[in-house]
Amino acid sequence: MDTASIIQGYAHGYFLMADDRGQLGWYTSRKRALIPLDQRFHYPKSLRPLINQERFSVAINRDFKAVCSGCANRDTTWISSDLMNVYLKLHHAGWAHSFETWYDGQLAGGILGIVIRGAFIGESMFYQVPNASKVAMVKLVEHLRNRNFLLFDAQLQNPHLARFGAYLVNDKEYNQLLQKSLARHCVFS
Repeated sequence: MDTASIIQGYAHGYFLMADDRGQLGWYTSRKRALIPLDQRFHYPKSLRPLINQERFSVAINRDFKAVCSGCANRDTTWISSDLMNVYLKLHHAGWAHSFETWYDGQLAGGILGIVIRGAFIGESMFYQVPNASKVAMVKLVEHLRNRNFLLFDAQLQNPHLARFGAYLVNDKEYNQLLQKSLARHCVFS
């Protein structure tokens, strides 16, 4: 699979996942989960002191491969070794990025995503230190806002994302928003 074809797939509203046998396939969803980049974004009040204390530092692409590995390291994963190689190829081509939290000089958590113009398409997140991925989420939203991104696609809804205000849109709304996002020229890092 070449990089141009992969980016085309994402630009048309599809995303890659590996099935239980590790085979890569293109997927889409009739309902897409989005993280709001406006005033609808919120996070648990219990995080405020942690964020204000600045215990975590943030970085972009400091250890992309470790973030991929952290995201894949779970009992049930859609990130096969083939998909990991796709992410690494996209990263080297400037399309895939990691937004990381660091604690005491160690990678604590992070979010893996693909950036196409004004869209950040979140692929996965992980943590090794409690709350590290939550802090990464808050700081990533600030980062995307500051760079005028229009879309933060979380792909599939779950209770964790709902705590941050994630909401569902149908595929027609999603594709309209995606096309508006692709018309923006945003720089992630």
